Amino acid sequence: MTLLPPIKVALVDDHKLFRKGMVELINGFTGYKVIWEANHGKELIEKISSEEVPEIVLLDITMPQMDGYETAQWLKVHFPQIKILALSMYDQEDSIIRMFKNGATGYILKDADLAELKAALQEMASKGFFFSPLVSNAFLNSMYKEPQENKPVPEAVLSDREREFLKLACSELTYKEIADKMCLASRTIDGYREALFEKLGVKNRVGLVLYAIKHGIVKV
Repeated sequence: MTLLPPIKVALVDDHKLFRKGMVELINGFTGYKVIWEANHGKELIEKISSEEVPEIVLLDITMPQMDGYETAQWLKVHFPQIKILALSMYDQEDSIIRMFKNGATGYILKDADLAELKAALQEMASKGFFFSPLVSNAFLNSMYKEPQENKPVPEAVLSDREREFLKLACSELTYKEIADKMCLASRTIDGYREALFEKLGVKNRVGLVLYAIKHGIVKV
């Protein structure tokens, strides 16, 4: 059996001792390798320009010179294929929502246990996002706080197949696995995805998940 190459991870945090501990933990997981570390966003820019490009970036929020919010925005523009997992001590709703708006697709607290860290990396690698109960609650609370004059757009009319695809897109399945489950060609699934992006006014899979949660298509 041919072994798949490890998923390349970069870690950006200004606390050296914490960073070293995280590197040891992540490298201890089968299938993951930390390829480089950075103290802050500016150092990330330097390293990503001269070294390997990671598949996942674990990104602290509070850092000198260039914080996590600004760094996430920069990555979203210049390396949109990179999956950003925010890593923070902050469990406040505003911090979580802001990081997601700036480009993160996952959020984990620094005091999370080993199992949650491993699950976060697995879901970021397979699905492209990680929604812990903390994140789900933050989004739901944010939605409930919307003022009445800014009511959300009514739920779009979806066909049965679109609704089925949307539910599966909220699972851990890859798009190829969704195609197999729906007995459709990958190209057809790509068509469903792009059509829903346009119909629902979203730009990525995270947007699909948020829409499905908001309109009760899937439960959290």
